[in-house]
Amino acid sequence: MALNNPAFNNPAFQDPRAVQSYPGGARAASLTPPPAAAAGSASRGGVDLAAQAQMEGAFAGPPAGSVDTGRMTIEDTVVKTVSLFAVLLVTAAVGWVWTLGGLVPTTANVSALPMIVGGLAGFVLALVIIFTSRKKVRPALIFAYAAAEGLFVGGISAFFEVMYPGIVFQATLATLVVVGVTLALFASGKIRASARATKIFLIAMVGYLVFSLVNVGLMLFNVPIAGGAFGLRSVEVFGIPLGLIIGVLVVIMAAYSLVLDFDQVQQGVRNGAPRQFGWLSAFGIMVTVVWLYIEILRILAILRGSE
Repeated sequence: MALNNPAFNNPAFQDPRAVQSYPGGARAASLTPPPAAAAGSASRGGVDLAAQAQMEGAFAGPPAGSVDTGRMTIEDTVVKTVSLFAVLLVTAAVGWVWTLGGLVPTTANVSALPMIVGGLAGFVLALVIIFTSRKKVRPALIFAYAAAEGLFVGGISAFFEVMYPGIVFQATLATLVVVGVTLALFASGKIRASARATKIFLIAMVGYLVFSLVNVGLMLFNVPIAGGAFGLRSVEVFGIPLGLIIGVLVVIMAAYSLVLDFDQVQQGVRNGAPRQFGWLSAFGIMVTVVWLYIEILRILAILRGSE
């Protein structure tokens, strides 16, 4: 199945046999002998009570974690994801202060530099991570991406907070609600990724990317139809800003992207992917959550601007 998030476009999340070709994959697989081999070794030499007791004790003990097996686990991926978001929050605070020249939102000394630096650095690092992950996953690059993305998020958040006080809290709360509800529905099995829904999602993604590129081009060339603060998004359709309609659809798309991300994490665990791919999963989830936050921030800005 084709995926929207390039971070998960790796054979380790799709083919159980592919994990053998990655660093750590052969070691992880070797730690769990085939059932036939285990049965054969147990039958040789008759009944060995000591060996049987030892085996029973091993099965009665706690399950092996990612450190013991060298494999990717849900718990280890969660820890990695939280650590990346911790870095993002720290650098977001730096970006906020850098943008405003202080902690208090004010129109004085507002700088777009954190947004530009963080956005460009994050984009370049994301490309490097995606294109090099087939050979090796580099956690240092992923941490660097989280730091750069934090600068961007902090900068753009401060910028919108100056124009619409209180909007950052609203966007953060809404993002947490969407992520929490999506995770709860996925964990309960009430929502799952499907081939048909994913095809529709990918078509919608291509359409949205084309619209965004056209909108940016019209804004750069000062085309009258895109003269609002958000370009074509400021145009009203039956009294409703086009950006609001598109924004709601994009939030739904981002929520489904999270479902795909969670599904691929489960697939990676089932395939016995090496532990290092937990970093790649955390990176993919971060990309989706940041995208969701930015879209919600823009929706709220359009709503506040139309008041």
